[in-house]
Amino acid sequence: MAMGPVQVLVVGFGEDAQFKGEALAELKRLADADIVHVIDLLVVRKNDDGSIDKVEIADDEELARFGALAGALIGFGAAGEEGAEAGAEAGAELGDEGTLFDDEEVWYIADAIPEGMTAAIAVLEHRWAIPLRTAIADAGGVALTDRWLHPQDLLAVGAEIGLELDA
Repeated sequence: MAMGPVQVLVVGFGEDAQFKGEALAELKRLADADIVHVIDLLVVRKNDDGSIDKVEIADDEELARFGALAGALIGFGAAGEEGAEAGAEAGAELGDEGTLFDDEEVWYIADAIPEGMTAAIAVLEHRWAIPLRTAIADAGGVALTDRWLHPQDLLAVGAEIGLELDA
């Protein structure tokens, strides 16, 4: 089974956020169109005292399947076929537990969330990229690096260039 690139996306919502379901509906539309695959989705709230409340929103069967696949790939890379088998078993166990996020990872991400804020943490597989990656591999190409550039980053660069031009 071909697997697309996997992204961990953390989105924060302040106290004035208005949850009307638009973002979740758009995520569902993208998943239904097989553009992305939602592997795991977790919503956390960092309370004013710094404590974290979490709610897991994921399909346990899906988590077990992805955990097994990811574990097999990691195990194969580390120790060949034997490693793939052990990795698949370990990954499936992790998925069977109902989350890909363990408490340590949640707390690591939680450090970046301001008190009083709610955050959605999604693990997304970018299915749209599979045919592109396959075409590149078929042509003998390999990925050397990749990085996401967010529109806000580009705006900041443009503003900085504008200040330099005005000086």
